[in-house]
Amino acid sequence: MPWIQLTISAPEKHAPLIGDMLEGNGAMAVTYRDAQDNPIFEPPIGELVYWQETLVTGLFPAQTNMQPIIANLQKSSYFKNGLQYKTDQLEDKDWEREWMDNFHPIQFGKRLWVCPSWRDIPDPSAVNIMLDPGMAFGTGTHPTTALCLGWLDGQDLSAKTVVDFGCGSGILAIGALLLGAKRAVGVDIDKQALIASKENAERNGVAEQLEVYLPANQPLLKADVVVANILAGPLQELASVISDYVADDGELVMSGILERQIEDVQAAYAEHFDFSPAQIKEGWVMLHAKRKR
Repeated sequence: MPWIQLTISAPEKHAPLIGDMLEGNGAMAVTYRDAQDNPIFEPPIGELVYWQETLVTGLFPAQTNMQPIIANLQKSSYFKNGLQYKTDQLEDKDWEREWMDNFHPIQFGKRLWVCPSWRDIPDPSAVNIMLDPGMAFGTGTHPTTALCLGWLDGQDLSAKTVVDFGCGSGILAIGALLLGAKRAVGVDIDKQALIASKENAERNGVAEQLEVYLPANQPLLKADVVVANILAGPLQELASVISDYVADDGELVMSGILERQIEDVQAAYAEHFDFSPAQIKEGWVMLHAKRKR
């Protein structure tokens, strides 16, 4: 169905309130984006951060009479100097089809592909992860995931145990199993991520080799390879927890790190690990380390 977008420019402190006002006036969805193209790379854990000047957009059905809504918004004291807004018509499209068209099979390294279900598999003889984009993070399109998948593709994982810390969709654990790992353990704070990981493992025929746990329920184990694709802050805060998973002579791969954060993350692990040179893709970093003997 067609839609109308109502977009209002707001200072950071007022953005969430204006979003609530749009919802209160019948917006079917509200989104926030930067008015000046200033990226926020890593907000504090659990904190929702807005830009200094934020564009707040409400989405309304096309038949909506916008004048009463705009008049209602103008009554707010936040717009005492006038409400600056614009409206746009969105054409009627098959949004699901348009969304699906954006996803294609992607190759990582020499052997590994990630393939959505509605596309033909480019190389049936390759190692193919069948994975559709969904709620849980991790489909291979982000540089951090791509770096980890590329690293896994270059390893001999035969008979090894792999821990995927912050498993999301389970893509790294599933990739490791398809590449020859004997066992994988996914850990995530989000129950939905654990469900998605198990469902994706079923689809790829490796469910019996994958275990998933919330952090509170995770077992004591030592893994040959630990992959943690989260963010620099949690990587530092959880350094002792993540390190404890790595077996003697085991390997640790970490991503979700910006170039300016390399030294801080390495410092958190330097006592027990030796680092290889960082791999960088589009400003994002993957660190590989081996436990010291």
